[in-house]
Amino acid sequence: MPSSFEKMNSSVLPGKSHPLGATVYPDGVNFCLYSKRAELIELLLFDSPEATKPERIIQLDRKQNKTFYYWHVFVPRIGAGQIYAYRVYGPYTPEDGHRFDPMKVLLDPFAKAIVGDENYSREAASCFGIDNIAHALKGVVVDSSTYDWEGDLPLETPYANSVIYELHVGGFTRHPNSGIAAAKRGTYAGLIEKIPYLQKLGITAVELLPVHQFDEQDVYSELLTNYWGYSTIAFFAPHRAYSSRRDPLGPVDEFRDMVKAFHRAGIEVILDVVFNHTAEGNHRGPTLSFRGLGNKTYYILEKKNQALYTNYSGCGNTIKANHPVVGGTIMDCLRYWVSEMHVDGFRFDLASVMSRDFYGQPLDHPPIVWSIDSDPVMAGTKLIAEAWDAGGLYQVGSFVGDRFSEWNGQFRDDVRRFVKSDAGMSKKASARIMGSPDIYPYLGREPYRSINFVTCHDGFTLNDLVSYNLKHNLSNGENNRDGTNDNFSWNCGREGPTNDPKIEALRLRQIKNFFTILLISQGTPMLLMGDEVRRTQLGNNNAYCQDNKLSWFDWSLVERNEGLLRFVRGLIHFIQARSIFRVKTFLSTIPGKKPYINWRGTDLGKPGWEKDSYTLAFALHHPQKGEYLYIMLNAYWESLIFELPPLRLPQQRWYCIVDTALPAPQDFCPPERASYLQNNKYKVEPRSSVILMAREVRKSKIAKTN
Repeated sequence: MPSSFEKMNSSVLPGKSHPLGATVYPDGVNFCLYSKRAELIELLLFDSPEATKPERIIQLDRKQNKTFYYWHVFVPRIGAGQIYAYRVYGPYTPEDGHRFDPMKVLLDPFAKAIVGDENYSREAASCFGIDNIAHALKGVVVDSSTYDWEGDLPLETPYANSVIYELHVGGFTRHPNSGIAAAKRGTYAGLIEKIPYLQKLGITAVELLPVHQFDEQDVYSELLTNYWGYSTIAFFAPHRAYSSRRDPLGPVDEFRDMVKAFHRAGIEVILDVVFNHTAEGNHRGPTLSFRGLGNKTYYILEKKNQALYTNYSGCGNTIKANHPVVGGTIMDCLRYWVSEMHVDGFRFDLASVMSRDFYGQPLDHPPIVWSIDSDPVMAGTKLIAEAWDAGGLYQVGSFVGDRFSEWNGQFRDDVRRFVKSDAGMSKKASARIMGSPDIYPYLGREPYRSINFVTCHDGFTLNDLVSYNLKHNLSNGENNRDGTNDNFSWNCGREGPTNDPKIEALRLRQIKNFFTILLISQGTPMLLMGDEVRRTQLGNNNAYCQDNKLSWFDWSLVERNEGLLRFVRGLIHFIQARSIFRVKTFLSTIPGKKPYINWRGTDLGKPGWEKDSYTLAFALHHPQKGEYLYIMLNAYWESLIFELPPLRLPQQRWYCIVDTALPAPQDFCPPERASYLQNNKYKVEPRSSVILMAREVRKSKIAKTN
């Protein structure tokens, strides 16, 4: 008589150990899962996303369905759209690092689509020995070969031609005044409808906050929601809540539709990826996937007590990125998003975690970083490192690899301090403007591998940077303990919103100063969503849990702050049209045939680098293109007279392109509408920035005196 096991598995085949995940073939699906210490694995097949009981349970036999540490089975007569999950049996000995719990329904780490989010419960997954099948997420089998890309290819825009815009997929269109139909607000489809806005602004790449399936319930208070998404559950699956389609395969296709639409508009798609921790958190966290498959494989554990997790991420656990199996998963994931989802690059959150070994010690040559750096599938992508972690490892300027660019945190801090008139910042600010050669001194490294930013999702918005001295995070429910205290912000005389016209004028001027310095500096500029229209979070500098109007893009600001938006648009297009701002090497400081920078000061012969200086002035020359610009930055609280350098040709004059002290539309004048100066000096108003451009005189244009 055949056993019950033989009856149950009579219609399945042993399968094979590669590729990992669920792979569709003409006659069925091959499932493969890694687990070194598992004693028994069950594959659960469900007939609908709402099902709380599997339609079929397939036990994997150690002799027939296991090769080395890989468990596999081939199931005939199923295909794309099949819903599945696992139960994994093994030792539960936390003191030894093992946390198997067969009562937990586990996600396949390679699942490319997810269902079950409507009934998901983090709490149900956190209690050992309690069956969570009714509240568990499940995977969906995906066949990537059936999607019609219509000839789409990644854009491979050079860094030197790039302007990056960091945005949140949900928050960009979720506001009721977004003009998007209710069913599409906060979705990939909704984002497609806003592409013309980004095109007009001059954006060449969007950097999307995490879109891998994440745990919205991973938050300090049950009354709040994990909004940012730095709590990944499934690295291969697009976040289901960002899709307007509710069918199992809908999010995958809608994400690809979005990428294709961005590419048609000439805009790259960069993903913010979180390979430093997962949603499973610390020893009190849920068992969702990795913990129940191989806790010691996927996480760095404390040496003295393996029941606890080493926390270099600040989020409860740390991924063991340089373990061969974990590193292989990361590589497969990145290749999938490039080859099958057509994304153009990645920003690696807390990337320095990937430089740590099995025990958390920094490595000089971390294998996973070099694998990413040298992989042929990703050879044309942008690789951007947030080159630090929460454990104190700071690698800005020294992150390993030949291709990685880096978020330049020192640019943010030094430019903030210069604009707010901190003493002794002129010299440091000048280095940031030059592409930070003091941070990136290596020969052959492009200055555009410095990703320059003043604001990002983590911290104040640009409006709040000039409106608040202190963080105001009480709504996060942590008694204002969360979020950084070191913001280098200045409220311009009053904390928070004000009707005082003088303070408001100063704040607007400071915002324009920040944009001017960001966009004229060597390096790749990155803007934060909504800064161009003064989006505010009312002083909250850690809005990770605020999925509401506090964080969303308020589209009424587009009209309310049209003057600032016009300024930013005009400045971006002006900068992108000048060859001097697309030079791929550091500018020379020696006049000659190559593009160079010539530092001046209020007096032409004295660069303002003294400790008591609050100014900078410099000329930018591109002899081959005939470009000659003069830029004056006055962070002092009084107006100053700047001498102007002589012009090269008698028929040339200095034309005023930018003066942030002037009201719109005089604050930015495109070259064809600008007026020229009659004097060889220029009065730069307090806390303002000026850009002059040398051009031949157009006699019909009225001259400007200053």
